[in-house]
Amino acid sequence: LLMVALLVFGVWSFVGYEDFLLGPSPSNYYWWWPQEISTFGQDIDYLFRLIACMVLVMVVVTMGALVLFVWRYSARRTDKGVFSHGSPRMEMIWTAIPAVMLLAVAFSQMGVFADIKFPGSFKNEKVFAEIYASQFDWRYRYPGPDEIFGTADDVETHWELVVPADEKLVLNLRSRDVLHSFFVPMLRVKQDAVPGMTIPIWFEVDGEEHAAAFAGQEDTSFDVICTELCGWGHYKMSGRVRVLSRPEFDAWMAEKVEERFANGAPEEE
Repeated sequence: LLMVALLVFGVWSFVGYEDFLLGPSPSNYYWWWPQEISTFGQDIDYLFRLIACMVLVMVVVTMGALVLFVWRYSARRTDKGVFSHGSPRMEMIWTAIPAVMLLAVAFSQMGVFADIKFPGSFKNEKVFAEIYASQFDWRYRYPGPDEIFGTADDVETHWELVVPADEKLVLNLRSRDVLHSFFVPMLRVKQDAVPGMTIPIWFEVDGEEHAAAFAGQEDTSFDVICTELCGWGHYKMSGRVRVLSRPEFDAWMAEKVEERFANGAPEEE
């Protein structure tokens, strides 16, 4: 009965997730994923649903068999038990089925993984920004008007990553101390930040999907979180992504460059 209760509770918490929230449900969330707004988000969601359905079927089958056998063979018996060294046929079957399922997952994700993770898919793109992870915040560096990193006109921001919509953006991810993991749920982007390594990532925000996801909302930014336990302050290592049109982004960048070279004195009229 405990196994059945756990199974029912698991399905209930998955489908009826709103019953377990401590606050109102965000309008752009469904089940435990927020609405995807990146160009490859649908491919990630397809793989997620495929694996989730496979796991669900296996859980139902194995837990159902467990409950059935417990119920059927729980009665006290007086006949002598039969000892067996196993069944090669059964062992081959329950080895082959998971192997086939794993192969299905492997072949299903090969194209998506190559497109998202292999540097060859974005080798001709300029690096848009650099991401620096450290205990316990995110910092971002953009090249200034000279489009070269490490010069005086670089723009640095803390906590908020500002990006233009409808453009393929390549960012270099680095860690200044320990292992971190850069995760943006709405973009379906997740990558570990490893000390001593520069790891390129890319994404493209679908402007129409972003507008639809935040229709009628004043705040159109969304979460950046760290998903690697990185110390006592891991829980607060978060940030936001703000999406702008290209003209709006250029205006924002020009303002940041001007602020960087300003001396704090008010402008003369």
